[in-house]
Amino acid sequence: MTTRDLFSRVLGALDQAGIPRMLTGSFASSFHGAPRATQDIDLVISPTPDQIRAFVLQLPRTEYYVDENAAIEAVRSEGQFNVIDLATGWKIDLIVRKSRAFSREEFERRAAGEIEGVRIDIASIEDLILAKLEWAKMGGSERQIEDAAMMLRRRQSTIDVEYIEQWVGVLGVDEQWKAARARAAAPRPLRGTP
Repeated sequence: MTTRDLFSRVLGALDQAGIPRMLTGSFASSFHGAPRATQDIDLVISPTPDQIRAFVLQLPRTEYYVDENAAIEAVRSEGQFNVIDLATGWKIDLIVRKSRAFSREEFERRAAGEIEGVRIDIASIEDLILAKLEWAKMGGSERQIEDAAMMLRRRQSTIDVEYIEQWVGVLGVDEQWKAARARAAAPRPLRGTP
């Protein structure tokens, strides 16, 4: 099964269950100019418990691992669960959209794009940068800061910095935002330079 097949099958199951979704994470970063190798797909979804049950039923147990109870709990707690393609080992992280103001706006701002030849709604570059800053704050990951900096470097003329800065304080990611901006402005070292 190719990545395109996996996208098509999972998105098809979400469509059949009537679940709106948005691509985020590494695939969305790559779409916005910060390529990164990954073995997982991150989707923000906005389902009801009945829609989640319908989604899980569409995934054959011989081909996918998914825990229905974990999926229903994720809807209740605005958490996440995953689906694993048993043939390839690919993991799809399904993140339930939170009810907070930023998450609602981020979801509303998603826009159609294409990944692996499949059309899908993708998080805006500004919202993805903010998400990366939050992930960096939660896990202290330098990789998330670097991803945000790379998107800032590569797409600086089209990024709505005002929009990002209106949410930075609300989300409490001032320190991460400063670090990403500093990295984006700094010249990148030449390959092989210590």
